[in-house]
Amino acid sequence: MRPLRASAFCLALCWTLGWAVSAGGQTVAAPKHSDEPAGAADLAPRYLLQDHRGRAVTQEDFPDRFQLIIFGFTSCPDVCPTTLLNFKNILQAMGNKAGRLQPIFITVDPERDTASMLKEYTAAFDPRIIGLTGSPELIRRAADTFRVTYQKVREPGAAPDIYTMDHSTGMYLLDPDGRFVVKFASNAPAKDVAARIRKLMDADHSRPPSSRRGNAPLR
Repeated sequence: MRPLRASAFCLALCWTLGWAVSAGGQTVAAPKHSDEPAGAADLAPRYLLQDHRGRAVTQEDFPDRFQLIIFGFTSCPDVCPTTLLNFKNILQAMGNKAGRLQPIFITVDPERDTASMLKEYTAAFDPRIIGLTGSPELIRRAADTFRVTYQKVREPGAAPDIYTMDHSTGMYLLDPDGRFVVKFASNAPAKDVAARIRKLMDADHSRPPSSRRGNAPLR
């Protein structure tokens, strides 16, 4: 394992273990994940959430960039950190086109995942990953438009703040207009994902400039 990948895994592990210790040693069930396919015909992703600076962010705030989006939570012990590592590998495989891809991690656990916590967590994998949060209502609304399902799971007798989250998995790609393009499996090979996205970027640049938005970046 490369040092950077190892450090990210260690941070994710320490994060999870630290959360378990703060839980007072109570047993928390392992989260369940589903990775169902998503069709482009009637999927219209929309979100209005906040970044670590408290700024409102929507699917329309990334002109000239594709968005690669996942839903998860920082105390997830397996799929979420593995997918974030895949984000990092995808960005590396994108080469000089990485600047046109914005990876986004949307929490499904806003009660525990604060904006500052999301910033620290995502930066441990790659500083280019943006973590987004919001009110439970806004996150639910966003998840519904992606057809992402999630629910809180608590063991019988556990304290109110001791729980895990079952949730859908997968990486959702949006084009520069914020429209859904394709869903990749969470463990899809980074090189294959990057190659597909590069082709889509080349096709997007072949469109007349008048049909594309401006190119002023969000940050």
